[in-house]
Amino acid sequence: MPTTKEALSLAVETGDLLLRNGAEVYRVEDTVMHILDAYQVENYDVYVLSNGIFASANEDRDDACSMVRHVPLGTTHLGRIAALNQLSREICAGDLPISEAWERLEACRSLPYGKNRVNVLFCGIGCSCFAYLFGGGALDAAVAFLTGMALQWLLIRQRRRKSSKFLKNILGSALVTLLALLALSAGLPVHYDKIIIGSIMPLVPGMAFTTSIRDFFNGDYLSGAIHMIDAVLTAFCIAVGVDTVITLYRFLMGGVLL
Repeated sequence: MPTTKEALSLAVETGDLLLRNGAEVYRVEDTVMHILDAYQVENYDVYVLSNGIFASANEDRDDACSMVRHVPLGTTHLGRIAALNQLSREICAGDLPISEAWERLEACRSLPYGKNRVNVLFCGIGCSCFAYLFGGGALDAAVAFLTGMALQWLLIRQRRRKSSKFLKNILGSALVTLLALLALSAGLPVHYDKIIIGSIMPLVPGMAFTTSIRDFFNGDYLSGAIHMIDAVLTAFCIAVGVDTVITLYRFLMGGVLL
């Protein structure tokens, strides 16, 4: 059997990767405890927040070990979460020695995001569908398709530059608003509001908001508050980007109402 430090390191690293890729707090905490149980660590404490993990094991023994991890709020990668869930099931079934578990964990960590051109294409398709669902016409959906692709391209560029989440949301919402107003200025019979609403949907913090509600129901009030603040600030940044461009457009057009 592995030592306490080896088992705790694997469990915390797995929890870190889950949390970093958008898993719920209760799922991360449950996974860490199940892995410790699988490696016969009997005395442990695990506390997980939305952006941190605190764990200790065998504090009453000579091989006592404690670990703290800070996990910044990041993007969601459901493929990695699914792979980590399968890994934890196999560990709990007793089918994996710890050395092989580490290899599988590194494989889960290296799972790539989708190809950029695929992400750009389907972001455009999603935005066009949202624009149509919110009452836009075929032309509105077509413009939203283009603005959605431009938005995803911008997000990819900003991710490479490691820009802050707030800056990405402000720039992204400003870009789609500008493109929608340019389409309107070009004389196209479009509903610019439907295009903007459909195009900003990839930025809307729906997952953060629903996760915060779930955390509140589970009694994880601190984690729920963190996710709620993240959702509110993200929505505020989107509003700043949209409102800034619309205000500037009205000013440049002589105060004309849209």
